[in-house]
Amino acid sequence: MGSEEKKWRNPLRSEHDKRLPRIAGPSGMVIFGVTGDLARKKLLPAIYDLANRGLLPAGFALVGYGRREWSKEEFQNYVREAVDAGARTVFNEEVWERLAEGMAFVTGNFDDDDAFDTLAETVQEIDATRGTGGNWAFYLSIPPNFFADVCHQLQRSGLAEAPEESWRRVIIEKPFGHDQESAHRLNEIVNSVFPENAVFRIDHYLGKETVQNILAMRFANQLFDPLWNSHYIDHVQITMAEDIGLGGRAGYYDGIGAARDVIQNHLLQLLALIALEEPSAFDPQELRAEKVKILRATKAVEPFDKTTARGQYTAGWQGSEKVVGLREEKNFDPNSNTETYAALTLEIKNRRWAGVPFYLRTGKRLGRRVTEIALVFKHAPHQPFDASDIRSMGKNAVVIRVQPDEGVLMRFGSKVPGYSMEVRDVNMDFSYSEAFTEESPEAYERLILDALLDESSLFPTNKEVELSWKILDPVLKYWADHGRPDEYKSGTWGPESADAMLERNGHHWRRP
Repeated sequence: MGSEEKKWRNPLRSEHDKRLPRIAGPSGMVIFGVTGDLARKKLLPAIYDLANRGLLPAGFALVGYGRREWSKEEFQNYVREAVDAGARTVFNEEVWERLAEGMAFVTGNFDDDDAFDTLAETVQEIDATRGTGGNWAFYLSIPPNFFADVCHQLQRSGLAEAPEESWRRVIIEKPFGHDQESAHRLNEIVNSVFPENAVFRIDHYLGKETVQNILAMRFANQLFDPLWNSHYIDHVQITMAEDIGLGGRAGYYDGIGAARDVIQNHLLQLLALIALEEPSAFDPQELRAEKVKILRATKAVEPFDKTTARGQYTAGWQGSEKVVGLREEKNFDPNSNTETYAALTLEIKNRRWAGVPFYLRTGKRLGRRVTEIALVFKHAPHQPFDASDIRSMGKNAVVIRVQPDEGVLMRFGSKVPGYSMEVRDVNMDFSYSEAFTEESPEAYERLILDALLDESSLFPTNKEVELSWKILDPVLKYWADHGRPDEYKSGTWGPESADAMLERNGHHWRRP
């Protein structure tokens, strides 16, 4: 990060206000795949919201690259429609006009030499007229099979090489490979053009406020750390459940499946944050090093026929709506073995977590939309109560709700009012929306700003990506060799095999 970039501060915030106090220095962004759903629904609204909150420099530039024959005005209109539909902040005409003035669009394919030469000329012109200082981030919101073409063209055209005292960075969306070998090849392609410290791999879950709060909760409080180990914790459940089906994504999803789509990135990153050792300092290098240690120690537990589960949803009821099954979804191959539900049992082979199973599950058309991490504690080693007194009491738990009702819940036993010693579970519930008046930034706002500021804590490294695939690959291979997924009705919590997976250890899934 150049010295000029460090000096920039948001004039609307005091030095004591830690809520995103820094603004990006002079810079611009090129978005490849700007006409796709992600850019329209997330990236363009996030960029506007950052500008509207005073977190982008006045001269910020946005360049779209795609096959459409758009003029600057047509691109501005497209971005304006995306902003109107998806922005969180109240529209400000003055902010919009300043942002729109710095927009440009370049027409071309990903292997088009002339188009990338035009892009290079456009970037140079913007540097001269907008004061972007040669600082550019290239956002690859495109399928991985185009990474090689775009990286080659960025290198060939000179766009990947920054002028002196400037920077060039690449931001990459998942999926990053479909197994460890393909992820390694993609890493080699990207790192042949951009050094690893200039590569920002997006996992939008890491931009969520509650995910970042895991680190604050663990390491800012003495309350939790002494209990955060195998002496007290019985097992850990990490859940990302969706109540929607594939809808129009059936063609894309077939061949990918729930494990590749969610477990390899989102859930293994959540596991790493829950399980890592305290870093010596809260900076990107230290945090990433601790995550790598955890992922290196994590293994899928065998035998996979008993420790994993997968399924495909069938027709059923989602709330009051009757929905079709996976095999009736448009553009989905009815003979496909692609799973819409996946559950794994993992273990971390180190002293802190030895013997603690980590259960990861994700699925579509489940009971409700929720992402949570539940740490379930062991029973007290001695109970002085009669069995009848504690029959209504379960195990203590700390539940971190990532979405949609962000917060932390603690479940423990309490005496029921009355003359008898009856102990029953009660909840102590912390909610972000009730505790804080500040609105949390949307995940993509935080991640885009961090990439522009060269703050890499929330971006997985190539080592993390490859280690995550190394954990998952044996399970995927086993599934590929062993028949079809089980079935589960839409609106339920997955196949019976998933329940049996936990019951073999005397455990049960939470029903959020």
